Amino acid sequence: MIQKEGIPHMKAVELRKKTCCFTGHRDIPIGRAQEIAERTANEIRKLIVNHGVCFFGVGGAIGYDMLAAKVLFRLRETEFPDIKVILVYPFDGFTDRWSPTQIADHQRLLPKYDKVVCVCDRPSREAYLKRNRHLVDGSAYCIAYCTRDYGGTAYTVRYARHQGLEIRNIDF
Repeated sequence: MIQKEGIPHMKAVELRKKTCCFTGHRDIPIGRAQEIAERTANEIRKLIVNHGVCFFGVGGAIGYDMLAAKVLFRLRETEFPDIKVILVYPFDGFTDRWSPTQIADHQRLLPKYDKVVCVCDRPSREAYLKRNRHLVDGSAYCIAYCTRDYGGTAYTVRYARHQGLEIRNIDF
């Protein structure tokens, strides 16, 4: 795995208790983005204040991953300057099929991450699953935007539940 340093060293168990990952759909309904962002921010605040969570892992995909990252960066700038945001991405070039606007948005966010982790050295469908499992396996909490019981997000939520994470689905 390729990593950009920036996170202090802690024992894995201690780190996991203070870590939250995100999973969600790539399609955010027009008109709901603000509501979804506000619900996400509220869940993040609760985890920070009530559970001491300070590490947040996102998968870097368009849609909910990018929305969650933007919420985290806003909260770090305005309320919680000590939180760390970690990007876990599947492989180099995973943005190649994105639109120029989506790529530019990703490039604007990239320098803001405290740590960047690449889980695979070449493109594959397995790389996305490995990214999702990496995020879950390092976390105690999962904030999800999951509206259906099939697909990659639903798989990740089921995997997180099986691994014992506390799931907070903001689509209620």
